Amino acid sequence: MTRGHHDQPHFSSKDIAQLSGQRTGRGARAITRWAVVGAISLFGAAAAIGMVKQPDSVLPAASQISSPLALTPTDFEVSSAPAAPYISETRIRRGDTLAAVLQRLELTSPGLQSFLTHDASARSIYKLYPGRSVQAATDAEGNLAWLRYVHTPGNEADGDVVTRMLHVTPDGDGYVAEERSEATDRQTRVAVGTIKSSLFGATDAAGIPDSITMQMTDVLNAKIDFLRDLRQGDQFRVVYETRSHEGRYAGAGRLLAVEFTNKSQTHSAVWFSPDGQQGAYYDFDGSNLKGAFLRTALKFTRISSTFGGRQHPIHGRWMGHKGVDYAAPTGTPIHSTADGVIEFAGTQSGYGNVIIVRHSDKYTTLYAHQSRMAPGMRKGVRVSQGQLIGYVGSTGWATGPHLHYEFRIAGQPVDPLSVDLPIARTMDPTEAKRFTAAVEPYKQQLKMMTEFQASLSDALTNVATR
Repeated sequence: MTRGHHDQPHFSSKDIAQLSGQRTGRGARAITRWAVVGAISLFGAAAAIGMVKQPDSVLPAASQISSPLALTPTDFEVSSAPAAPYISETRIRRGDTLAAVLQRLELTSPGLQSFLTHDASARSIYKLYPGRSVQAATDAEGNLAWLRYVHTPGNEADGDVVTRMLHVTPDGDGYVAEERSEATDRQTRVAVGTIKSSLFGATDAAGIPDSITMQMTDVLNAKIDFLRDLRQGDQFRVVYETRSHEGRYAGAGRLLAVEFTNKSQTHSAVWFSPDGQQGAYYDFDGSNLKGAFLRTALKFTRISSTFGGRQHPIHGRWMGHKGVDYAAPTGTPIHSTADGVIEFAGTQSGYGNVIIVRHSDKYTTLYAHQSRMAPGMRKGVRVSQGQLIGYVGSTGWATGPHLHYEFRIAGQPVDPLSVDLPIARTMDPTEAKRFTAAVEPYKQQLKMMTEFQASLSDALTNVATR
């Protein structure tokens, strides 16, 4: 028995009403009927269902049949099997608190919120990721049977096909929490949207998870300034993965393909992994959307010290500064600026917790003063561009939390802000052929969605002019 939040279907009447600006009335109902037909034809799954009156001549004559019914006392016994639990589910929203999530799940179990907030075994719930799923099972009296927070949906492209969750159950007068890893199922979803007031407003109306929206901005930020360039009427079409566990939504996976029309210009991106492990986003012409190196390892920061000579803040001597310092709060995520293999992960005098990544025989990058390294970061591990490798701190010779970033060519540090960074490697002919075959299905899906949006826009215009 299931109650609570469920995924919103794409192209629902609510979505169409939001797109049309019509909340009630005959026009909105007409648009909804048209959109349903369009959505059915879009996905090639039309089915005609109706009721047809049969000729009277083929109907049998009515008759009545009676017979004695034998009943025994056991026919009236109530089953002793335990009743199935009630299962509630909700997705975490931007700005959510733990109290708000528990309230939506209608959980009033004594001491539960305090346990989740303070017990070290429940630490994974400290970070509420928008779009992730929280589920609860209760009995007929409302007593908690279990609580699950699906905090890490599996992603097959990353070699991880399981979902990781926090599982909480009652234990006497208290609770016990454990981390579990279980198999997940993958689904592919599509969605379209039109900007009215904001990007998140449009993606919310289209039922797109926040994590997919963030991937869209990250992939296309070199083409579109999402803070200043968005215009009312801009449109997007996306194909993305979701994960489910035991038939319930577990979280979003990877953005697979996107088209974004901004100021009458359409930009595309598609995920392509030549070897099934390392991958990147390309436009439909096969051009890598990111260079071989990112300019910075932090997404939100400011430069506190540049490359070159300076007075050392601790020793007071004038000496060369071999990198660039980026001031940021402790715990700010650090990302590898390029694909590579970890050459060193540990502690070095002055650098504190430091990771050095080798990207080729010629290039290496260094990330120092980390408060801690991301799980699994050790010598020999392969990392991809943009992958989380650690967190900003102030270990080693540091007067405050910041990242010291070095870019080295043939072992010699150079200014990462002024050096001509290597361009992304181009595909060889074999890869280019595989790329063409891999992206063709996405191009066809996006083409159909473009046609759907155009037809919908025409229908809304016709309704508005009547």
